[in-house]
Amino acid sequence: METLGFLAQGFAVAFTPTNIGLALVGCFIGTIIGALPGLGPVNGVAILIPVAFSLQLPPASALILLACVYYGCMYGGRISSIMLNIPGDEPAMMTCLDGYPMAQKGKAPEALAISAVASFVGAILATIGLLLFAPLLVRFAIHFGPAEYFALYVLAFATIGGITGANPAKTLLAAGLGLALGTVGIDPQSGVPRFTFGVFELFDGFDAIVAIVGLFAISEVFVLLEHGHAAISARTVAVSRAFARGKDIAASAGAMLRGSVIGFVSGVLPGAGASLGSFLAYTIEKRYSDRDGTFGKGDPRGVAAPEAGNNAAAGGALVPMLSLGVPGSGTTAVLLALLISLNITPGPLLFQKEPDVVWGLIAALFFANFVLLLMNLPLVGIFTRLLAIPMWALMPFVVMISFVGIYSISHSPFDVFMMVLFGVLGYILRKLAIPVVPVVLGLLLGADMESNFRRALSISGGEYGILFQSGISLTLYALTAIFLAIAVYFGMRQKRAAHPEAEPEHD
Repeated sequence: METLGFLAQGFAVAFTPTNIGLALVGCFIGTIIGALPGLGPVNGVAILIPVAFSLQLPPASALILLACVYYGCMYGGRISSIMLNIPGDEPAMMTCLDGYPMAQKGKAPEALAISAVASFVGAILATIGLLLFAPLLVRFAIHFGPAEYFALYVLAFATIGGITGANPAKTLLAAGLGLALGTVGIDPQSGVPRFTFGVFELFDGFDAIVAIVGLFAISEVFVLLEHGHAAISARTVAVSRAFARGKDIAASAGAMLRGSVIGFVSGVLPGAGASLGSFLAYTIEKRYSDRDGTFGKGDPRGVAAPEAGNNAAAGGALVPMLSLGVPGSGTTAVLLALLISLNITPGPLLFQKEPDVVWGLIAALFFANFVLLLMNLPLVGIFTRLLAIPMWALMPFVVMISFVGIYSISHSPFDVFMMVLFGVLGYILRKLAIPVVPVVLGLLLGADMESNFRRALSISGGEYGILFQSGISLTLYALTAIFLAIAVYFGMRQKRAAHPEAEPEHD
């Protein structure tokens, strides 16, 4: 009953005219960004963070806007997967396997409708899970001390992006780079400048928003420039609206529910995210349901399961971000940067100190899911036509929003210069196949990790054993070892798949 009272308070926040308008705009823009191949939710949210600051939105409104963009991107990613066989983002890759064959058979409207309903089921169940499990996790997190939080950060850095990454070593290298960047500025305990090289603007360290826009949006522009004026020339089937028969949707209901549960669990795990949720949902559903060998040939269940999985994982990733201050995915790492920049500290005390922000967000997500379902069924024709927009025509708007947005936050040319430098860094990292998300996570959480490490040693008088004394810490370190082992296993498996050994010839 207490939770329902807080939720009612959240609906009072979400249903103000301003927040309703922001939710509608966020859903629409997010669906467009998700439908356009190459951008994805991380870039979409990163690009719009400066807009939220320039509009001087209150914290609850800014978070509602960007979270609705996040959910909209997860809905929109399926459109180009089905119509072009080009995933709008990484989690939508599994949708290509059966969605595009359905479109080739003339069943694009059915595939789009089933995927929209599956996205709704996955997202709404994940939002319910967020409503139920985030407060429970908060009660558990109250028992965390400095040593436990340090172990939690070790788990986050060891697992973010590493479970599905092809090279765990590069993931850890990126996390180390982010931690190094996070040490720039005034030492919080001694007051001594560190690695500032006498540059006054660096005394406060690197601005996380500036770094995020540079690493994601500006680096994307550099990649486009490298590949020339490429445009998507594939033909799309004209679709006016998405529709499917009730019995087709009912036949996929089991796949939606199973995919939602798998996706939500994957999202809650630090570093797993929507990609793993989509992959596991499709793989398990194929083993469970594919008795006739129809998966991969246009089976509607092969569309429903991964779409429910990746949307449920998107909601699940908000659980550790809000309750522990540890992002469950790359996009929630960007949302974490937003909260920190607004002087709001995610974690166990967030539900007590900023209840309007938390419960307003949860209520807005319920509203956004219904808006996205209604938007993605009759208006899907508009979104499919947007697939014809070439990236060379789209990217100038990305650059304009990035420069104007960053300058409007601080009115500092230095921040604009740093944004470009981070863009160059992001481009170099992408060329080296080093993931960018761990760099952002290190920059965001490095200071808190260092602070908890120092506090733990201060309590113990310099004895490192305090880091391993509690059962919670040992459990978190054990999980870290398990996830690293999983990452190494998947990395070796992908390497073997990419370079199979020559089989001996037989006469």
